[in-house]
Amino acid sequence: MADKSVNLDELSINTIRLLSVDQVQKANSGHPGLPLGAAPMAYVLWSRFLRFNPKDPHWPDRDRFVLSAGHGSALLYSLLHLYGYDLPLEELKNFRQFESKTPGHPESNLTPGVEVTTGPLGQGFANGVGMAMTEAFLAATYNQDDHKLVDHYTYSIVSDGDLMEGIASEAASLAGHLKLGKLIYLYDDNLISLDGPTNLAFTEDRMQRFDAYGWHTQTVEDGNDIDAIEAAIKAAQSETERPSIIAVRTIIGYGSPKEGTSKVHGSPLGEEDTKKVKEFFGFDPEKSFVIPDEVRDYLLQAGQKGADLQADWTKRFEAYKAAFPDKGSLFATSFEHKLPEGWDDDLPVFDANGDPLATRQASGKALEALKKTVPFLFGGSADLASSNDMPTKGDVSFQPGHYDHSNIWFGVREHAMGAALNGMAQHGGVHPYGGTFLNFSDYMRGAIRLTALAESAVTFVFTHDSIGLGEDGPTHQPVEQVVSLRTIPNIIVIRPADANETVEAWRVAMTQPKTPVLLILSRQKLPILDQKKYGSARKGVERGAYILNEAEGGKPELILIGTGSEVSLVMKAQEELQKQGIPTRVVSMPSWELFEKQDQAYHHEVLPPTVRKRLAVEAGSPIGWHKYVTDEGTTISMNRFGLSAPGEEVMAYFGFTVDNVVKVAHTILQEQPAGIEKKEVLS
Repeated sequence: MADKSVNLDELSINTIRLLSVDQVQKANSGHPGLPLGAAPMAYVLWSRFLRFNPKDPHWPDRDRFVLSAGHGSALLYSLLHLYGYDLPLEELKNFRQFESKTPGHPESNLTPGVEVTTGPLGQGFANGVGMAMTEAFLAATYNQDDHKLVDHYTYSIVSDGDLMEGIASEAASLAGHLKLGKLIYLYDDNLISLDGPTNLAFTEDRMQRFDAYGWHTQTVEDGNDIDAIEAAIKAAQSETERPSIIAVRTIIGYGSPKEGTSKVHGSPLGEEDTKKVKEFFGFDPEKSFVIPDEVRDYLLQAGQKGADLQADWTKRFEAYKAAFPDKGSLFATSFEHKLPEGWDDDLPVFDANGDPLATRQASGKALEALKKTVPFLFGGSADLASSNDMPTKGDVSFQPGHYDHSNIWFGVREHAMGAALNGMAQHGGVHPYGGTFLNFSDYMRGAIRLTALAESAVTFVFTHDSIGLGEDGPTHQPVEQVVSLRTIPNIIVIRPADANETVEAWRVAMTQPKTPVLLILSRQKLPILDQKKYGSARKGVERGAYILNEAEGGKPELILIGTGSEVSLVMKAQEELQKQGIPTRVVSMPSWELFEKQDQAYHHEVLPPTVRKRLAVEAGSPIGWHKYVTDEGTTISMNRFGLSAPGEEVMAYFGFTVDNVVKVAHTILQEQPAGIEKKEVLS
């Protein structure tokens, strides 16, 4: 047991430290350095400032805490357990083990109290910016003079590695511009990264850098000085027009024989050094997972205060709903991940006799309609709103003094945008969306991946989807991006064929509670398919693939499969093939992921096992299509970069023409099934 002469603050901090060390040591895996150094600042924040109710981790007006330095997850799990969340001590003892709620890096969909999934450095930093943006938007939207419904802070502990990552620079620049005064970051300034001292690669004046971004900056010289940390957080709270960062000089692995070195960053201390660090802090070196009774009782008080704060907020919310029933209902609906009644009533329906329309344009019209019925749609573009066809006219953007406006100018910051959208979704109360060119999804892939892992309902809008964009050339023409995005688990990629499929893609995007949806949209105009004559886009997009136009006589010898802009191409090819007496079915397959969710009977209805002569046409990589075209079919696709020329010429050069589709179709039909000798086919 610990020395009783040690004051309760110190005893609590040291308990947090050693509980974290014990997790790492028992797992023989993890990062003990950060918890040993950063425990004092975490303790001050959680005990003296953070507003939370561990019995209801989703209370809308709680403060948000992000451990951007997710490798220090043992610290977060210690905090969650000690402050009363549903994370039993047994889970801490199973740190990093199979099916535990204490994985190597924090996962928001797994562990109660974890706000966002972090680990890849810089992501949590940008998540927090998205959370603070959401708080500002909701406060400006709902708060009334006598009814303050939204009033909370977003806090984070960030590391040297976070600040080195480019995404943090993007996000910090945006946060400074937006004057997000409710955003406060504690920087664990320990001068060490995984490979060695930070001065080997990281020597700029970090606080001057954040001054230039428009942040309020402070420095605490001693990371063990809890009074100085408290004073700095209070000063940060008093600064209402700038986000704040507090550089807290800590010693990595404080109290251990390896303190101040990279050796304590990402490896267990070992049995002997674990005993020594316990002795240093006055704990019994032979005991593990020790929580003094007085510490447990003391730390639980913060959560009990939070429960009282939530009870008071609930009363105020009831009064708010009585005074402002429409706004109160909308607020509740948004946090319940539901949609307002009639939310899709005004979605456009496009007439086949109308002019051709790029799917990006159809998306813009759908989004414009949705923003009128779903006021908590919150998002924008990475400086490409006019190209992505996102709403801009008639609406001031989300800016200081105009936080109630839902259109965001992210600037040319794709990666920060992606992570901010993830933070918005995890905050709750909004449905976030963001747009850029498909080719630039590469810049934000890390954020997309974590959005999927975190089960965040985000809509990513990617336009200029293929070589068909034309003159900008191969630097801007996506080839490998669609198939690459399809490989990410828990994601839905939709490449609609026309305006009506695009509207239905938005309907899907709005109704996925735990899955990000990626809309892949064309720059070039596409004909509008006649839904009275062909298959229903509403049912077809929802199921991922559908029979758009059946073969004459209903018994196809060949199936043409298309996505996006290539669907209208295969429709023309079908017409030509059927003139030649070849019964041909056209399948529109906007989403592999949605199709894979259907049962086998539906799969066989759309793609009968008896019809193995198939041709998929997509202006992108062929990887993955073999599953659908079988060993008796093939693809017309892209195995190289594009070129700079008008879009029609580029498409023709690479074989995306009716003549070439027909030619390849004949080649497929003339080939014998695999494993059967030619004489058997001829007989």
